[in-house]
Amino acid sequence: MAVNPAIERVTDLEEVPRRSRGQAAVADFCRRRPLGAIAAAAILLMVAVALAAPLIAPYDPVAVNFGAMLDAPSAAHWLGTDSFGRDVLSRLIHGSRTALLVGFGSSILSATLGALLGVASAYFGGRVDLYLQRVMDIFLSFPLIILALALVTILGNALPNLITAIMIPMIPRCALVIRSSALSIREMPYVDAARAAGFGHGRIILRHMLPNVMAPYLIMVTAFLGQAILLEASLSFLGLGVQEPIPAWGLMLRGAAVEFAEAAPWMAIFPGLAISLAVFAFNLFGDSLRDALDPRLRTQ
Repeated sequence: MAVNPAIERVTDLEEVPRRSRGQAAVADFCRRRPLGAIAAAAILLMVAVALAAPLIAPYDPVAVNFGAMLDAPSAAHWLGTDSFGRDVLSRLIHGSRTALLVGFGSSILSATLGALLGVASAYFGGRVDLYLQRVMDIFLSFPLIILALALVTILGNALPNLITAIMIPMIPRCALVIRSSALSIREMPYVDAARAAGFGHGRIILRHMLPNVMAPYLIMVTAFLGQAILLEASLSFLGLGVQEPIPAWGLMLRGAAVEFAEAAPWMAIFPGLAISLAVFAFNLFGDSLRDALDPRLRTQ
């Protein structure tokens, strides 16, 4: 008996390993959005450098050498030294660990909590939605940097406190985006079927609604990463972030004070470039990921 060719094609697709489908998706993303692929490669390189920092850094990032103060870039110190004789390249490499730790920690936590609040607000509606949205509006009325400054002043400048201070102002922004997607999901037939089956609110939210807002969740995580790195650098530059001798890009900029602007410009140029490239890479990748995951933009 002849087999329908359409059925054969469906069967072949079902037999394709998931790894092959993932590779095809990555290849399609690189082909359609080359700038996003370049940004993703830069992010992976940054993560690899941060993980291998103790192995690839040529010097101890906190070792003081008064005999090499303000040395210009040379074969011994590729990016020069700072006012304490510390190697700028080594501090940049180790500073990437601080930037990524604060960036990933604050962005993932803020997006996760914001997604939970946004889905809960959309699911319950009524007074719960009203009260949550008014609280979010209060937080949104303040700029990110102002709230972060206030929180880090209250909590202190330890690294966990710094992550918390950057995380909290970002939660309302993610909650609003996730809520707009969850409002349409709440009306889906499978959610009504779950209610009719007697499932509890927690199970419906965790099993049926949250998995369907993963696309905007991933977009918000990548969007927040660049903002978190920039906020951490700003707070460190103002003296409210991580403190010496911990390597941090914002702290390196602060060390390149006005008196060293002419004598040692490399102290400010290279940390500034690192911050700019990191923020640009995360923002560019976030935009490309949004274009790839948003059905409206993908159709266009």
